[in-house]
Amino acid sequence: MTKIVGKIVQIISAVVDVQFSGNGNLPKILNALECDNKGEKVVLEVAQHIGDDIARCIAMSPTEGLLRGQEVVDTGSTINVPVGTETLGRIMNVIGKPIDENGPINSTNFASIYRSAPNFVDQSTEQNILVTGIKVIDLLAPYSKGGKIGLFGGAGVGKTVLIMELINNIAKAHGGYTVFAGVGERTREGNDLYHEMIASGVIDLATPEKSKVALVYGQMNEPPGARARVALTGLTIAESFRDLDGGQDLGLKYPPF
Repeated sequence: MTKIVGKIVQIISAVVDVQFSGNGNLPKILNALECDNKGEKVVLEVAQHIGDDIARCIAMSPTEGLLRGQEVVDTGSTINVPVGTETLGRIMNVIGKPIDENGPINSTNFASIYRSAPNFVDQSTEQNILVTGIKVIDLLAPYSKGGKIGLFGGAGVGKTVLIMELINNIAKAHGGYTVFAGVGERTREGNDLYHEMIASGVIDLATPEKSKVALVYGQMNEPPGARARVALTGLTIAESFRDLDGGQDLGLKYPPF
């Protein structure tokens, strides 16, 4: 299959316009494009076709260093990230690149961050309580297994501490997995959370496959495109654990906003 190649014609912060050769041969909306920025791979996601064979794209990483006229290649698919147990104990960014300085993620399974939602007929209608092990929650405000819960509160009241405790309890009491997606979170908080998980045994650095959590970070220092898509990356990894060995208990956690 011949790859579609274009050239950068405009860069405005995280928005990059790429022009392709004529004949209307443009990459599809949401396709991932790749270019090189001084040895670093930059991923652009097609957001709009604006005419004149130009695709307007959103960058998933900083665009400093990119140049007009630089070559861009269409990957032919949406952003694909590693999934499965190989992601346990690791921190990765929106495109699935490890950022914990512990080497590559040796996964043979990759999945698109854009997957169709399950039909209503495929979803369970049973109502079961998720026993968190936190007495005040289980008594006064029990969580429904398979449901969605929002934790609302002011700054410094313990939302992140509660999430940490939930991750720990799901790992030890239920034997399940947790995916933590840091969407626009403070870098310091993400670092503290990682080291707390190591100290509590939720992350095992010696044997990462024994860890009980995978972390995906798109923190406040990242471009808007990364922060907008990192939730989908976390959800994709969580879905892979859901489908593992006929189903696993898991939690998908987004940070307090």
